[in-house]
Amino acid sequence: MSCNLVSSSKTLPLNKPKLSKTPLFAFTLTPQCIKLKNTRQTTAPISVNSPYIASYPHSESQPSFNINYLETEFGCNGVGFKDLGESYVMKMVLENGSAASLVLPAGLVTSYKPKMWHGSSVEVLHTSVSQDLAGTPVILGGVSLLLEVVSDQGFSWSPLNWVLNSVSRSSEDSEDADDSIQVEMISRDVGKTVEVKYVLTLKDDALITEINISSSTSSQLELRGYILSHLNVSTPDATYAFGLERSNFSDREPLNSNFCIIPPDIENSTTPGSSQTWSLKELFSAKKEDIEGTEDMEGEEDENYKHLTSKLSRIYTYAPRSFTIIDRGKRNSVSVGRNGFEEVYLYSPGSSHESYTKYSYICVGQSALLKPLSLGPHQTWTGQQILHNPNL
Repeated sequence: MSCNLVSSSKTLPLNKPKLSKTPLFAFTLTPQCIKLKNTRQTTAPISVNSPYIASYPHSESQPSFNINYLETEFGCNGVGFKDLGESYVMKMVLENGSAASLVLPAGLVTSYKPKMWHGSSVEVLHTSVSQDLAGTPVILGGVSLLLEVVSDQGFSWSPLNWVLNSVSRSSEDSEDADDSIQVEMISRDVGKTVEVKYVLTLKDDALITEINISSSTSSQLELRGYILSHLNVSTPDATYAFGLERSNFSDREPLNSNFCIIPPDIENSTTPGSSQTWSLKELFSAKKEDIEGTEDMEGEEDENYKHLTSKLSRIYTYAPRSFTIIDRGKRNSVSVGRNGFEEVYLYSPGSSHESYTKYSYICVGQSALLKPLSLGPHQTWTGQQILHNPNL
């Protein structure tokens, strides 16, 4: 495993300079919460595990890591690592200033700052840092991946921890290759019958999240899950979804999942498993008629410029491969695209919360929730989400 410099024609190993013991950069998760300065002082461990993760069987043990090893093995121009105690951050920066941050082993993308037309970079993702009952900081939001794989033989597994496998940087000297950084992570079940590759690609104008699921079993597998993005907005009252007109939809309760930010009006009135929210495990155990829903929950979107000011939790089917989230408050927009997934999950916490706060976000998920994906023996499936910056 190594960091490679990639051109349009071939891959060459990067000659790494000597690495100093000083961190490559100062990293800030959120200005008001956690700051990791350019020192080697010890920091409190940060948990990036959801309180609901413990309910999933066959969870993997957290892989060990060493920052010096990561810098030596994977560090290259534009890539650096920072210790977070029980986790670590990988930060990527391109020549044009676009940047992203990834927390491992959880695989949580906590930041995506694309370069804008006015010359500066703007944060697209929304994250929140809070504390659990033990006082440990917990990160929520960002871009996360949740999958549940089951078989008719009783097999059930979710990839929760990720091992860094490779990092590559496109050639900045090649006119044929766009500047980009690609990160590949791998997770396998205990019996190594299912392998999931999680590939994150930072480009000048996009952040691409891709998953490749491979089966080495003779059983038929069913997959449910999503790539969920918390998009940072000024307020849902100033935010619109453009391009979903005539898509079929099914209104559902909000997802109750790892890394999802739950507003207090829902969180304080519900417990896991209640009817206020729902999870992947509940989907797999639910009756078919409960998943399909009733006629009053379904319909066809009649607005091409959907105002997200009210509370909304909706799964779109037969939807366009891409649509746009427009924030008139920040005068910003992001195009959301997908491949492989057939459904789009859209969630708005509503506008009853103060602007520019913890609940100023919109959730978008490329998903397989209402209808599971089928994976035959020794087959591979690929799904992808593209967050494209049209403001460059």
